[in-house]
Amino acid sequence: MKLKIKKLHPDAVVPQYQTAGAACFDLHAIDDGFVDDISHPNWTFPIGLAFEVPAGHAMLIFSRSGHGFSYGVRLANCVGVIDSDYRGPVSVKLTADMEGRLQVKGGDRIAQAMIVPIPRLEFEVVEELTTTERGTGGFGSTGA
Repeated sequence: MKLKIKKLHPDAVVPQYQTAGAACFDLHAIDDGFVDDISHPNWTFPIGLAFEVPAGHAMLIFSRSGHGFSYGVRLANCVGVIDSDYRGPVSVKLTADMEGRLQVKGGDRIAQAMIVPIPRLEFEVVEELTTTERGTGGFGSTGA
């Protein structure tokens, strides 16, 4: 499968997988910035790219695990969803959850993304749902 990418900025970095077994490809900032828990708890980083996500798929954007573990920084909306019919610029907003400071330079990896198939569902209203062993048991109902 091919993913069409449009460079919107000369410094934009075309994504790539870092290893043969990587599930996600990296997204890179084009501008400098920083995220910390006091003066800049949120910072939006443009990546200078637009994508043509194949029909029947979506691009999911995730935080980089090192940002969370080392700096307490995550994607502001936890998971970004780029629909197959969106063709505009993609940005990444990072949020600080704890003490620490993440300094970002243009070209740094700031998020990771994957393309996933999205089935189109038909919605059916019914009077009853099939029963299961768990049933309507909520939080904690399957054990500690």
